[in-house]
Amino acid sequence: MTVRGHRGALLRYRREGLLNSPLTRRLVVGTLPGVVIGAVVRVFAVPGANVFRLLVAVLLTPLGLWLVIRTIRPARATPAAEPSPRTITGLALLVGIVGGVYGIGGGSILGPVLVGQGMPVTQVARAALASTFATSVAGAASFALLSLTGSGDIAPDWYLGFACGLGGLIGGYLGAHLQPRLPETALRLLLGALAAALGVFYAVQSLR
Repeated sequence: MTVRGHRGALLRYRREGLLNSPLTRRLVVGTLPGVVIGAVVRVFAVPGANVFRLLVAVLLTPLGLWLVIRTIRPARATPAAEPSPRTITGLALLVGIVGGVYGIGGGSILGPVLVGQGMPVTQVARAALASTFATSVAGAASFALLSLTGSGDIAPDWYLGFACGLGGLIGGYLGAHLQPRLPETALRLLLGALAAALGVFYAVQSLR
Protein backbone atom coordinates (compact mmCIF):
# COMPACT_ATOMS: atom_id res chain seq x y z
CA MET A 1 0.00 0.00 0.00
CA THR A 2 1.42 3.41 -0.91
CA VAL A 3 0.50 6.55 0.96
CA ARG A 4 2.48 9.21 -0.87
CA GLY A 5 1.05 8.09 -4.20
CA HIS A 6 -2.41 9.31 -3.22
CA ARG A 7 -1.35 12.58 -1.64
CA GLY A 8 -0.69 14.42 -4.91
CA ALA A 9 -4.22 13.94 -6.22
CA LEU A 10 -5.74 14.52 -2.77
CA LEU A 11 -3.92 17.84 -2.44
CA ARG A 12 -5.29 18.88 -5.79
CA TYR A 13 -8.86 17.91 -4.89
CA ARG A 14 -8.55 19.51 -1.46
CA ARG A 15 -7.48 22.82 -2.95
CA GLU A 16 -10.56 22.69 -5.18
CA GLY A 17 -12.80 21.88 -2.19
CA LEU A 18 -13.93 18.52 -3.62
CA LEU A 19 -13.18 16.10 -0.76
CA ASN A 20 -15.95 16.98 1.69
CA SER A 21 -18.77 14.82 0.30
CA PRO A 22 -21.17 12.23 1.77
CA LEU A 23 -19.76 9.57 -0.59
CA THR A 24 -16.22 10.16 0.71
CA ARG A 25 -17.38 9.79 4.32
CA ARG A 26 -19.30 6.58 3.59
CA LEU A 27 -16.36 4.97 1.84
CA VAL A 28 -13.92 5.91 4.59
CA VAL A 29 -16.28 4.69 7.33
CA GLY A 30 -16.58 1.33 5.57
CA THR A 31 -13.00 0.75 4.44
CA LEU A 32 -11.17 1.72 7.64
CA PRO A 33 -12.48 -1.11 9.86
CA GLY A 34 -12.37 -3.45 6.87
CA VAL A 35 -8.65 -3.01 6.25
CA VAL A 36 -7.83 -3.69 9.91
CA ILE A 37 -9.90 -6.90 9.82
CA GLY A 38 -8.23 -7.87 6.54
CA ALA A 39 -4.73 -7.31 7.94
CA VAL A 40 -5.47 -9.64 10.86
CA VAL A 41 -6.87 -12.28 8.49
CA ARG A 42 -3.84 -11.94 6.21
CA VAL A 43 -1.36 -12.49 9.03
CA PHE A 44 -3.09 -15.40 10.74
CA ALA A 45 -5.18 -17.20 8.12
CA VAL A 46 -4.41 -16.57 4.43
CA PRO A 47 -1.80 -18.20 2.14
CA GLY A 48 0.65 -16.47 -0.16
CA ALA A 49 1.19 -14.68 -3.44
CA ASN A 50 -0.52 -16.94 -5.99
CA VAL A 51 -3.86 -16.68 -4.22
CA PHE A 52 -3.42 -12.91 -4.21
CA ARG A 53 -2.81 -12.78 -7.96
CA LEU A 54 -5.76 -15.04 -8.74
CA LEU A 55 -8.05 -12.97 -6.53
CA VAL A 56 -7.05 -9.75 -8.29
CA ALA A 57 -7.61 -11.39 -11.68
CA VAL A 58 -11.02 -12.78 -10.73
CA LEU A 59 -12.15 -9.45 -9.30
CA LEU A 60 -10.78 -6.93 -11.78
CA THR A 61 -10.97 -8.63 -15.19
CA PRO A 62 -14.76 -9.14 -15.34
CA LEU A 63 -15.34 -5.86 -13.49
CA GLY A 64 -13.35 -3.90 -16.07
CA LEU A 65 -14.97 -5.66 -19.04
CA TRP A 66 -18.42 -5.07 -17.53
CA LEU A 67 -17.74 -1.34 -17.23
CA VAL A 68 -16.42 -1.09 -20.80
CA ILE A 69 -19.47 -2.93 -22.18
CA ARG A 70 -21.90 -0.81 -20.17
CA THR A 71 -20.20 2.33 -21.48
CA ILE A 72 -20.17 1.25 -25.14
CA ARG A 73 -23.65 -0.28 -25.07
CA PRO A 74 -25.68 1.41 -22.33
CA ALA A 75 -28.91 -0.32 -21.32
CA ARG A 76 -32.00 0.90 -23.15
CA ALA A 77 -34.15 0.46 -20.10
CA THR A 78 -34.38 2.97 -17.27
CA PRO A 79 -30.91 3.41 -15.76
CA ALA A 80 -30.38 1.66 -12.45
CA ALA A 81 -30.66 3.81 -9.36
CA GLU A 82 -27.47 4.72 -7.57
CA PRO A 83 -26.56 2.42 -4.67
CA SER A 84 -28.08 3.35 -1.31
CA PRO A 85 -25.83 4.80 1.42
CA ARG A 86 -26.04 1.53 3.36
CA THR A 87 -25.03 -0.47 0.28
CA ILE A 88 -22.08 1.83 -0.39
CA THR A 89 -20.81 1.53 3.18
CA GLY A 90 -21.23 -2.26 3.16
CA LEU A 91 -19.41 -2.54 -0.14
CA ALA A 92 -16.61 -0.34 1.21
CA LEU A 93 -16.30 -2.62 4.25
CA LEU A 94 -15.92 -5.71 2.05
CA VAL A 95 -13.41 -3.98 -0.21
CA GLY A 96 -11.49 -2.81 2.85
CA ILE A 97 -11.22 -6.40 4.10
CA VAL A 98 -9.97 -7.58 0.70
CA GLY A 99 -7.51 -4.68 0.61
CA GLY A 100 -6.26 -5.55 4.08
CA VAL A 101 -5.75 -9.20 3.15
CA TYR A 102 -4.06 -8.72 -0.22
CA GLY A 103 -3.01 -5.07 -0.38
CA ILE A 104 -5.32 -4.33 -3.31
CA GLY A 105 -6.08 -0.62 -3.60
CA GLY A 106 -9.74 -0.24 -2.67
CA GLY A 107 -10.29 2.38 -5.35
CA SER A 108 -9.43 -0.12 -8.10
CA ILE A 109 -12.48 -2.17 -7.08
CA LEU A 110 -14.85 0.50 -5.77
CA GLY A 111 -14.28 2.81 -8.73
CA PRO A 112 -15.52 0.50 -11.53
CA VAL A 113 -18.43 -0.77 -9.39
CA LEU A 114 -19.77 2.67 -8.49
CA VAL A 115 -19.15 4.13 -11.96
CA GLY A 116 -20.86 1.12 -13.52
CA GLN A 117 -23.91 1.87 -11.37
CA GLY A 118 -24.19 5.28 -12.98
CA MET A 119 -22.27 7.52 -10.59
CA PRO A 120 -20.10 10.20 -12.27
CA VAL A 121 -16.39 9.42 -12.55
CA THR A 122 -15.50 12.85 -11.17
CA GLN A 123 -17.48 12.17 -7.99
CA VAL A 124 -16.27 8.59 -7.53
CA ALA A 125 -12.59 9.33 -8.21
CA ARG A 126 -12.02 11.75 -5.35
CA ALA A 127 -14.07 9.69 -2.87
CA ALA A 128 -12.35 6.42 -3.78
CA LEU A 129 -8.95 8.10 -3.66
CA ALA A 130 -9.62 9.54 -0.19
CA SER A 131 -10.78 6.17 1.14
CA THR A 132 -7.76 4.41 -0.39
CA PHE A 133 -5.43 6.93 1.23
CA ALA A 134 -7.08 6.39 4.62
CA THR A 135 -6.92 2.61 4.30
CA SER A 136 -3.29 2.76 3.17
CA VAL A 137 -2.35 4.56 6.38
CA ALA A 138 -4.48 2.24 8.52
CA GLY A 139 -3.22 -0.87 6.72
CA ALA A 140 0.44 0.06 7.06
CA ALA A 141 -0.07 0.82 10.76
CA SER A 142 -1.93 -2.47 11.27
CA PHE A 143 0.81 -4.57 9.66
CA ALA A 144 3.48 -2.69 11.59
CA LEU A 145 1.72 -3.44 14.87
CA LEU A 146 1.05 -7.07 13.92
CA SER A 147 4.72 -7.53 13.06
CA LEU A 148 5.48 -6.98 16.75
CA THR A 149 3.38 -9.99 17.74
CA GLY A 150 3.51 -12.31 14.73
CA SER A 151 6.25 -14.28 13.03
CA GLY A 152 7.45 -14.14 9.44
CA ASP A 153 7.78 -11.25 7.01
CA ILE A 154 4.84 -9.12 8.17
CA ALA A 155 6.22 -5.59 8.56
CA PRO A 156 5.63 -3.15 5.66
CA ASP A 157 8.49 -2.68 3.19
CA TRP A 158 8.92 1.07 3.73
CA TYR A 159 11.56 1.52 1.01
CA LEU A 160 9.42 -0.17 -1.63
CA GLY A 161 6.40 1.81 -0.48
CA PHE A 162 8.34 5.06 -0.77
CA ALA A 163 9.60 4.20 -4.27
CA CYS A 164 6.10 3.32 -5.52
CA GLY A 165 4.56 6.26 -3.74
CA LEU A 166 6.94 8.79 -5.28
CA GLY A 167 5.80 7.90 -8.79
CA GLY A 168 2.18 7.77 -7.67
CA LEU A 169 2.51 11.21 -6.08
CA ILE A 170 3.37 12.79 -9.41
CA GLY A 171 0.93 10.69 -11.43
CA GLY A 172 -1.95 11.25 -9.02
CA TYR A 173 -1.49 15.02 -9.10
CA LEU A 174 -1.35 15.11 -12.89
CA GLY A 175 -4.36 12.80 -13.15
CA ALA A 176 -6.46 15.01 -10.89
CA HIS A 177 -5.41 18.00 -13.02
CA LEU A 178 -6.38 16.29 -16.30
CA GLN A 179 -9.62 14.65 -15.16
CA PRO A 180 -11.94 17.68 -15.64
CA ARG A 181 -10.63 18.06 -19.19
CA LEU A 182 -11.55 14.55 -20.34
CA PRO A 183 -15.07 13.45 -21.45
CA GLU A 184 -17.03 11.25 -19.05
CA THR A 185 -17.27 8.44 -21.63
CA ALA A 186 -13.51 8.42 -22.15
CA LEU A 187 -12.92 8.28 -18.39
CA ARG A 188 -15.29 5.33 -18.02
CA LEU A 189 -13.64 3.44 -20.89
CA LEU A 190 -10.17 4.17 -19.51
CA LEU A 191 -11.14 3.01 -16.02
CA GLY A 192 -12.68 -0.21 -17.33
CA ALA A 193 -9.77 -0.95 -19.66
CA LEU A 194 -7.18 -0.40 -16.92
CA ALA A 195 -9.07 -2.63 -14.47
CA ALA A 196 -9.38 -5.42 -17.05
CA ALA A 197 -5.74 -5.11 -18.15
CA LEU A 198 -4.53 -5.28 -14.56
CA GLY A 199 -6.66 -8.36 -13.95
CA VAL A 200 -5.24 -10.10 -17.03
CA PHE A 201 -1.69 -9.19 -15.98
CA TYR A 202 -2.16 -10.81 -12.58
CA ALA A 203 -3.82 -13.88 -14.15
CA VAL A 204 -0.75 -14.40 -16.34
CA GLN A 205 1.56 -13.88 -13.36
CA SER A 206 -0.31 -16.49 -11.33
CA LEU A 207 0.19 -19.12 -14.05
CA ARG A 208 3.98 -18.78 -14.11
